[in-house]
Amino acid sequence: MGRFATGKNSYGISDRSGFRYRLRDMRKEWNGLFVGKDEFESKHPQIDLRVKTADAEAIKDARPDREEPSVSVILPFNPFKTGTGGSSPTTVTVTEPAHGRSASSTIRFRDVAPFDGIPSSTMQGSSGFTIQSVVDTNKYTISVSATATLGNVFGGGGVASAGPVTLES
Repeated sequence: MGRFATGKNSYGISDRSGFRYRLRDMRKEWNGLFVGKDEFESKHPQIDLRVKTADAEAIKDARPDREEPSVSVILPFNPFKTGTGGSSPTTVTVTEPAHGRSASSTIRFRDVAPFDGIPSSTMQGSSGFTIQSVVDTNKYTISVSATATLGNVFGGGGVASAGPVTLES
């Protein structure tokens, strides 16, 4: 008892085909079948069970959202319109589509061409201008220290921009 046949005259019967094979030429498959060497099939990799890991819950070294710095916005062609000619200070209406600005906020203009007697240096002042009133979502008014020659004149050129007094980099 407890001894199994060994040696050159030991044979086994294949569980797959029923053929007789020498015992030393037989293999045991992953599913428990005892088969001949030429019938042996290894386990297909897709049969392996893979442990599914949980989805990540947080990002390592996450940083909170930040507020984007204010930037200059290119204005449309000739965005400035002077008010009444000959009055000082002159009220100028600025056209800036969907500006989102509010009254009493400060704004600075850059690259403004002279128009209606108002020089570029006045419109590009380093301290900027305080918005007097918001006309609608596309227009607001400012007061400049120069005197308009004619009044109701559009100007400012095609590359003027509006933005904060100081630009962040």
